[in-house]
Amino acid sequence: MFSKSLWIKIILSVFSAFALTGCESISYYPHMISGQIAILNKKQPIKQILTEPHVSVNLKKKLKLVLKVREFAKNELHLPVKNHYLNFVELDRPFALWNVYATPEFSFSPMTWCYPIVGCTAYRGYFSKSEANEYANKLIEQDYDVFIGGVAAYSTLGWFDDPVLSSFIQRSNIKVAALIFHELAHQLLFVGNDTTFNESFATAVEQEGMRRWLKTKKSLGSFSEYQMDYRRHLQFIQLIATYRNKLELLYAENLPAVNKRQLKSSLFEGLQDEYRMLKQRWKGYPGYDSWFKHKLNNAQLVSVSTYYDLAPAFLQLLQNNGNDLKLFYKYCQDLAKKPRKERLDIILGATNVKIE
Repeated sequence: MFSKSLWIKIILSVFSAFALTGCESISYYPHMISGQIAILNKKQPIKQILTEPHVSVNLKKKLKLVLKVREFAKNELHLPVKNHYLNFVELDRPFALWNVYATPEFSFSPMTWCYPIVGCTAYRGYFSKSEANEYANKLIEQDYDVFIGGVAAYSTLGWFDDPVLSSFIQRSNIKVAALIFHELAHQLLFVGNDTTFNESFATAVEQEGMRRWLKTKKSLGSFSEYQMDYRRHLQFIQLIATYRNKLELLYAENLPAVNKRQLKSSLFEGLQDEYRMLKQRWKGYPGYDSWFKHKLNNAQLVSVSTYYDLAPAFLQLLQNNGNDLKLFYKYCQDLAKKPRKERLDIILGATNVKIE
């Protein structure tokens, strides 16, 4: 059950939402609040679960791993662990929530949604897949390109103690650790109205965290697995970026909409074909099959670039300054206070930046 302070936070968020947004939010915010309440009410302390005989050995191993990852994040990565990931929640669904992305038919400028506390983001989240689909269908009727992506975990940005969720605990040990590093990075730094900055920063911290975490392990197989997975991911991102550039050139041309629509369809077919060739080079690795099973559109490509556009620049910034995480965090926190364009220019010029 909730303490008085948690109820106060929830009530304040509701009133803020109604004050700052339109009628549509009257139905949306209660959905999100009730979804969060349902998760918090299902929390079970991990230490208690580890003592229960009916709990599977595999789940206990995973939860013990989480506790070790927390300690590493706190002591070696200097992340604000606090009381996060000390509880476990068994969900009745495969994802924690579903994000809806939308763009115009001939543009990669994402539709954005603004909320109290967190500001504006390039996606809208739902705890219910059916409600996400219902909202997505409304956008499709307005001729938007729309994509719905399942999310295994998310950060409440310090409002609540984030629990371990069944939606991600059965992933490989490497992926569980990477996810926790990523979400804890959001606890350290989050800038309202700048999704790309937030997700790219968290992705960079995740990658550096995994490099350090796996360095402490004696299993060369785990490190090789991570490197291989990362190489495949970079190739996937590069493939998406290549076709996004081709599509942007098409959209900039002065052509009738019917012609653009036909050429757009051809380019997405080309993207599918190149993925099949890439998969052959991966010896049939199916890790991205579910992503490509949908009819591709602009919004789906945006869902990738949102998370990774600036991550290489953040990593370069860290490397240029001796891989000192505390110094890197302080710099990024100061950077976040600058106007959006100014901080973007600095990040993209990371190869020339020296932190004092």
